[in-house]
Amino acid sequence: MTDPDLLPYVERALPPRPTGILRVATWNINSVRLRLKLLAELATLSDADVICLQETKATNDVFPSAAIAELGYPHQHFQGDKGYNGVAILSRLELNGHGRRLWAGREDSRHVEAVLPGGIELHCVYVPAGGDVPDPAVNEKFAHKLDFLDHLAAYWGGADASAARILVGDLNVAPLETDVWSHRQLLDVVSHTPAETTRFQAIMAGHGWVDALRALHPEPQRVYSWWSYRNRDWRGSDRGRRLDHVWLTQPLAARLRAVYVLKGARDWQQASDHVPVIVDIDQARR
Repeated sequence: MTDPDLLPYVERALPPRPTGILRVATWNINSVRLRLKLLAELATLSDADVICLQETKATNDVFPSAAIAELGYPHQHFQGDKGYNGVAILSRLELNGHGRRLWAGREDSRHVEAVLPGGIELHCVYVPAGGDVPDPAVNEKFAHKLDFLDHLAAYWGGADASAARILVGDLNVAPLETDVWSHRQLLDVVSHTPAETTRFQAIMAGHGWVDALRALHPEPQRVYSWWSYRNRDWRGSDRGRRLDHVWLTQPLAARLRAVYVLKGARDWQQASDHVPVIVDIDQARR
């Protein structure tokens, strides 16, 4: 049995953010307008400098920008589609170099990026879920997901890995055996199939990405960030998957200080099926 004190899970309060620490949170909110009060809860509990959201489900004209500014995040970069997708970077710090990227030939809202003070690139990404059937020949959604992952691998494989860079988001892949409740039973379930996990590892290896959570909480610890709505007793069964990730390039990995998974958010009223993942990075270069 794993010592719970060694796990990154927190139920409610995170440790206070130390001086000189950049705190970044990522969360698949599953509708920013529906869960605006929960976003306020996350802002209070985490004291994050930056919050990245996926699956905002809001076009740009209805994104609740003013309400989010009132939460203390006036600097925003978002891109949304009606009823699905949507990504956002919300920041207390000034954002520069706003941009978005399109992947696998689709005009959808799955990636926004910005530059934080100090020149840190921040990328917020939402990888397609891929549907239910793990066969690209019969499931177009799964074929698109694999194509999306291939495009990520090709792009990051050719990018300068020496830059200070963070990639966060719902990447919809649980890559390790200890990232799922049952490796054997989920090998043919979308999010943990070999077709996905091998591509996932290729993306990481091609750019030298460091998995922040596993850097501080390595296997054999089991850590999840998603529990299905279909399971009413999600705590009792604990049939989760780790779909939400924070990756760092090597220059920032050396400054990583803590990773938290806000497990208690899964019990919030009208909760998302994902919970926030939060990292602390030392702002000082050593």
